[in-house]
Amino acid sequence: MLRFLSRKKGRNGQKTSTHYKSEHHRMLGSNKNVQCKVLLLDGTDLSIDLSKKAIGSDLYEQVFYSLDLIEKDYFGLQYTDANNVQHWLDPTKAIKKQVKIGPPFTLRLRVKFYSSEPNSLREELTRYQFFLQLKQDILDGKLECPENIAVELAALALQSELGDYEEAYHTPAFISEFRFVPNQTEEMELLILEEFQKCRGLTPAQAETNYLNKVKWLEMYGVDNHIVLGKDGCEYSLGLTPTGILVFEGTQKIGLFFWPKIGKLDFKKKKLTLVVVEDDDMGREQEHTFVFRLHNEKACKHLWKCAVEHHAFFRLRAPVKGPSARQNFFRMGSRFRYSGKTEFQTTQLNRARRSVQFERKPSQRYARRQSHVYREKNKNENKSQSVEAEVSSTSPASSVASHSVGPVAEERLDVLIKSLVKDSTNSDDKNDSSSIVSNKTDTAKAEEEMRKSPLPTVIETPTQEQPPTSLLDLSIEDLPGELKNQQLNSLEQATFVSVEQLNSAKVSITSLSQLSPWLVNCEPTSPVKTTPTIIKTVITTQL
Repeated sequence: MLRFLSRKKGRNGQKTSTHYKSEHHRMLGSNKNVQCKVLLLDGTDLSIDLSKKAIGSDLYEQVFYSLDLIEKDYFGLQYTDANNVQHWLDPTKAIKKQVKIGPPFTLRLRVKFYSSEPNSLREELTRYQFFLQLKQDILDGKLECPENIAVELAALALQSELGDYEEAYHTPAFISEFRFVPNQTEEMELLILEEFQKCRGLTPAQAETNYLNKVKWLEMYGVDNHIVLGKDGCEYSLGLTPTGILVFEGTQKIGLFFWPKIGKLDFKKKKLTLVVVEDDDMGREQEHTFVFRLHNEKACKHLWKCAVEHHAFFRLRAPVKGPSARQNFFRMGSRFRYSGKTEFQTTQLNRARRSVQFERKPSQRYARRQSHVYREKNKNENKSQSVEAEVSSTSPASSVASHSVGPVAEERLDVLIKSLVKDSTNSDDKNDSSSIVSNKTDTAKAEEEMRKSPLPTVIETPTQEQPPTSLLDLSIEDLPGELKNQQLNSLEQATFVSVEQLNSAKVSITSLSQLSPWLVNCEPTSPVKTTPTIIKTVITTQL
């Protein structure tokens, strides 16, 4: 009280309060600063230098300014004391008096109040921070989640970070680099990959919104659990929620105390007293007192402060103003009051900005699962072997005949043979007419000479030449010069046919396939003569 009432005179005779000088000295900073290290939700850290007399609000402003957050009342800075109890940094007290471990003072940015309706969050940046916090809660096991829901949430997280699914790049081994749940199995990773393919087309903002809308239906969403001991000595959990206080025995929920029904919440040393007002069967109000014990006084006071803040943030329209310094001269108990904005003020007063530019950081990666790596390696080897086998089966053969045989060559050969047959038939008809006339004159002359000759002679009438009856009797030489050149130039492959008449040997040919592989399906229309035998050799050369 004496310090509050004391005043000091300046050199110019004006009165200057000690409080004003200390505030001015704190804002300007001293020669000796302290370093604060803040661990952000995306895995990065932020180093901030403050004066020794800086209070919590100074650090809050620096962190929120660096992140460009305007919906900042949902978040808080958390630190751990020497008893391994986690506390929220009080913005009204000096940092040095709260955080005992340091410097550097290490704090963690976390979501302090989980919105009961994530769609009420106005900015994409705020939803992104909620998304990071909930993803970490599921990974740490603080937020229990069924396997089927965990698979869907993991797929949405991948869609937010990686974009659309790519078959060549997003393999099971690649998915195993991420961690989504505490005991992640190989089968779960395959299910996540299948679900990831269904998320195609979603933007990162849409994927994160769908993630929050699925998480909010989980039973333990937004529950701040604290371990307590009952009168029977058994462990219970008190969960602070937007609607009230949950009581768990192990994993089973055994009670719920709504905020309007809680008449009194107080602590003394290690004991936390909870008075609940309920209506009996007759409609009369009846009070029930519950007493819980905690392991130490620090944990008990921390639980009480968290309960006060949850009640004020979710239930009140505006925070209750704390007592002044004069009223606290003769005070009893703690003077702690919630000093931030309530959820009503945050949703009603804050307006979303038109555009917010921020960068999404990649999540932490781990070593790939070896079973996926070996399976993909064997799959790639089998695939390469099958490709080599297909290439070898379709490669060109070494022989000339098999190399030249093809659908285009066969079609062009048929056209050439038809034209040859047609031209040879026309030429044979002309030769037949001229041979008949010459044969008559030759026969008359021979008869005349035989009559004049004294020796007996035998007259042998030559047989009429027959037209070719099979493809064996055809030759490319029978074509006229212009037609032959036209046929040869129109083909990509030139075919030369040579005829060799074997008078001495007798060769029997029963099929055209013995002469050329091109004539496999071309059999003669009439029986093949045995003598004289004409063998046609077909030689194909690449132009």
